[in-house]
Amino acid sequence: MTDQELRKAAHDLDVTVWVGKGGIDPVVEEASDQLKERDLIKVKFLRAARGGTTVEELTDDLAERTNATVIETRGNTGVLHR
Repeated sequence: MTDQELRKAAHDLDVTVWVGKGGIDPVVEEASDQLKERDLIKVKFLRAARGGTTVEELTDDLAERTNATVIETRGNTGVLHR
C-alpha cells in the first residue's frame, strides 16, 4: 500500500493506544503487540504526555521503539504502520 492508501485506511480507525502523563514508556509494549495483530494503529497523545515535546517527536520516538513507520500525525494523534 502507498502512504496515501495507508492514510486513507487510518482515517476510519479508532484510537487504540492512549499516551498519558506517564509518557510513551508504559505503552511501548502494548503498541508493539497491537502492531503484530494489525497493520495500522492510531495513537492519541493527551496534553499531559507532551510535556514540552511535540506530537511528531513522540510519534517518531514510539515508532522507533516499536520498529514501525509513521504514516501521519494530525492534531494530537499519530498513525503507525508495521
